[in-house]
Amino acid sequence: MYKKMKKTYRIKISLLLALLFGSCQKYLDVTPTTKQSFITTADDCQLLVDNYTVMNTGFSSDAQASSDDYFLTDSYFSASSALSQEDKDIYSWKPTAIRQLAASQWQTPYQSVYFTNLVLEAVDKLKGGTTDPTTLNALRGSALFYRSFVFWTLAQQYIKPYSTTTAGQDPGIPLRTSSDMNDVYGRGTVQQTYDRIVQDLQEAASLLPATSVVSSRPNKAAAYAMLARTYLSMGNYAAALTSASSSLAINSQLLDLNTVSQSSNTPFSPRFSNKEILFQAVMFSSPLLSAGSASNAVARINPDIVGLYESNDLRKQVFLKPNRTSAILSDGTISLPDGTYRFSGNYEPVTSGALFVGLATDEVYLIRAECYARAGNVNAAMTDLNTLLSNRYVTDTYVNMTAADAADALSKVLTERRKELLMRGLRWTDLRRLNLAAVRMNRAITFTGSSENPIRTETVTATYNLNPGDARYTLLIPKEVINASGMVQNAR
Repeated sequence: MYKKMKKTYRIKISLLLALLFGSCQKYLDVTPTTKQSFITTADDCQLLVDNYTVMNTGFSSDAQASSDDYFLTDSYFSASSALSQEDKDIYSWKPTAIRQLAASQWQTPYQSVYFTNLVLEAVDKLKGGTTDPTTLNALRGSALFYRSFVFWTLAQQYIKPYSTTTAGQDPGIPLRTSSDMNDVYGRGTVQQTYDRIVQDLQEAASLLPATSVVSSRPNKAAAYAMLARTYLSMGNYAAALTSASSSLAINSQLLDLNTVSQSSNTPFSPRFSNKEILFQAVMFSSPLLSAGSASNAVARINPDIVGLYESNDLRKQVFLKPNRTSAILSDGTISLPDGTYRFSGNYEPVTSGALFVGLATDEVYLIRAECYARAGNVNAAMTDLNTLLSNRYVTDTYVNMTAADAADALSKVLTERRKELLMRGLRWTDLRRLNLAAVRMNRAITFTGSSENPIRTETVTATYNLNPGDARYTLLIPKEVINASGMVQNAR
């Protein structure tokens, strides 16, 4: 009987998804229909939020593509048919870089928001009925978590970094809170965007179970971790510290890299097996970010990062793999290391450009360590950092770090954040927030490189800069969205 019911629900939800995706071809031009009547029970809601492809993949990737975690060779950038002109413009920070279509970077995330709103509306209708309130709370918490996760990800690309002095005036993103796709939403403000994200996450944390049976499902530990990530991006370090501590109080597990294959290109296989992961999420697959193969590497890791890892730091072997090139010798052609590296540390165990952007305990430790350092609590900052790093070095070789003062502790934490969270979709946010604080931190980061491939280049032929405060740190909203909605475009 259970199998028959499960099959029926799968058929029902599959039909629903096919119908909904088929109707969501235009931004702000979708007419609600009786399709919504398919979402009538808690089981329907659960099946919808459990759809991994819809709810856990396809998050915006252009922020990561814009970061300095990697570079492309000049030859690949110029000759590759895999890259569109839009990809090349995004990669090289052209002031006019813009996606023509809403799909992938904008529309796909907002489709997830549409589904979360369907669930929220269905849960409201089920209240007071025969459904267990605990079940309804978990469903509402899940929907709020997913919606806030999407909003935060979009905010990192399409609105200015949060600043207490300008957040009330800077344009935000449309905060769709209804399944009626004909409702007209303006951009609002950055402050309203972050207020919505924080409010949703706080409620989600109060409703969700502490942990979940599989990391694709939201849980309380993940909600607190996402709150910590959000507060950190806002510069609210006290709230970030409290949220990080709440998350770690529930789940503080770290994976000892001594137990992970150092030679594998997918060391964190199978999916859902990594005990550090609090919430599994994957960005849209980008041709700019694919690791490729040893002899045909695409995204090559910034050599400045490679140089940060010590020889007994297992992340150098687990996260990085050497690229190779063919050399013709007198006795034949052989393959030799070419001195560059590709990324193999993806917490989503695939080799494509679909990188992990979810939440894991290593990030939470780093958030709390940074917040401790900023609060002047050097000992606590270094304790968290050493707890993490003791699981990253060859057994019995790690010596605990110390810091002379709070500034030294902060510097060490940010360096380890750079090494640990490589290609995790967080670097662009870090650049935005750290450069915003450059005056008081004295840590301004400037990108310099080839006019063809800024910062990520084999040979520097000209200088091209992306300075702190540059308008290009906020990407242009896809043209299709602007044309369909009449929203004001980001400044250039």
